[in-house]
Amino acid sequence: MKYENNWDSLNSREVPSWFEDAKFGIFIHWGLYSVPAYAPKGHYSEWYGKHCDELLEESKGKPEAEYYYHHQKTYGKDFKYADFVDKFKAENFDAEQWVKLFEDAGAKYMNLVSKHHDGFCMYKSKYAWNWNSVDVGPHRDFCRELKDACDKSDVRFGVYHSVYEWFHPLYLESPEKYATEHLIPMLKELIEEYKPATLFTDGEWEHPSSVWHSTDFLQWLYNESSVKDYIVPNDRWGSETRGRLGGNLTTEYGFVGSADGSTEVIDRVSEECRGIGASFGWNRFETVDDYLSHKELVEMLVDLVSKGSNFLLNIGPTDDGRIPVIMEERLRQLGKWLKVNGEGIYESRKYTAAPDDSKIKYTVHKDGKKVFAFIHKYPAGKIEFAQIPYSDTMKVSLLGCDKELSAADENGNLSVDFGFISPEEINSEYVYTLKVEF
Repeated sequence: MKYENNWDSLNSREVPSWFEDAKFGIFIHWGLYSVPAYAPKGHYSEWYGKHCDELLEESKGKPEAEYYYHHQKTYGKDFKYADFVDKFKAENFDAEQWVKLFEDAGAKYMNLVSKHHDGFCMYKSKYAWNWNSVDVGPHRDFCRELKDACDKSDVRFGVYHSVYEWFHPLYLESPEKYATEHLIPMLKELIEEYKPATLFTDGEWEHPSSVWHSTDFLQWLYNESSVKDYIVPNDRWGSETRGRLGGNLTTEYGFVGSADGSTEVIDRVSEECRGIGASFGWNRFETVDDYLSHKELVEMLVDLVSKGSNFLLNIGPTDDGRIPVIMEERLRQLGKWLKVNGEGIYESRKYTAAPDDSKIKYTVHKDGKKVFAFIHKYPAGKIEFAQIPYSDTMKVSLLGCDKELSAADENGNLSVDFGFISPEEINSEYVYTLKVEF
């Protein structure tokens, strides 16, 4: 099928099924902002470059001003954001070590921030001469290293790419000229050189998609690019597009809606992204109280997947290339839970018979032959699963537990008497998964 240069045609392309099957991915915010690694509590450290060099009038008295005050106090008035490039060494970065951790965490894909709003690229680009990680700083191509490591694993390589740049002269002169002469050629270069499975664009909110020439690019991506059969772009292509136009729908810390104020959302595969803490980039001033616990992350994953959404969980590595220990711990904890319960997560679909506010969460395997019920308390005694009609041919089991269970009819619904199960007999915690086979 050939897609035309209009949103009706482009929106008819289905999101490739591998993405809906994957359910869990890793976001990576890593760049020059990882050197100062600072943001006021509750804010994003990757926005450091926007606020550190100049105190804007509209920022006075707001949290944005704290970046400037911190920078002046710590680095002095003569030290500019661009000077951090000499401090960005990444000397402890090991791509294969990272990807092995993502595999252990149960992730099926990853998105590296190839370029954030500061314009600094984490790969070699002729459109960012002397402002990329190969020409300056660490002198390494992080997209290439992670792509090569992913190709030897079960984790698909993908990228995030900001459509706008705070300080690019061409963008400040003419956003549309910037789009046609810089952004789109740069995106095509990135796609053909690294062949990512995902493309998470961002920074689109300042202009409608017509200014960004988004449909021009997407028509090329879907018809001509080398990744046209499997790439998954998102919906951040203009101030009017989130939730309505593009590829998969993206929410951020639960927020959905376009910059133009619309809350209209189409029926499309979705993905929630958020950090383990409040910031995407590493913020060394966050404490353990700012991080989601193992329990909260498991419950969030289950809740999102039960609604048909993917979960893109962000990590913010340190400037020297390490994944902070608390983030590594959370990923390994999720992986341990998924190793037991992943059958109910991967290749699942929303179980439409259950409302989103149900206390017990449900998924159904895409083949329709298995339903999974996620119990947010220790399974003990008799539990009725009101969303599953009873059948005398169904078989029930508890993932991570060898105890035999039997199904019973409770007013036409499934009921299971778990009796007493010792905690030592269940290889899971926080959320427990009942598997129902028909």
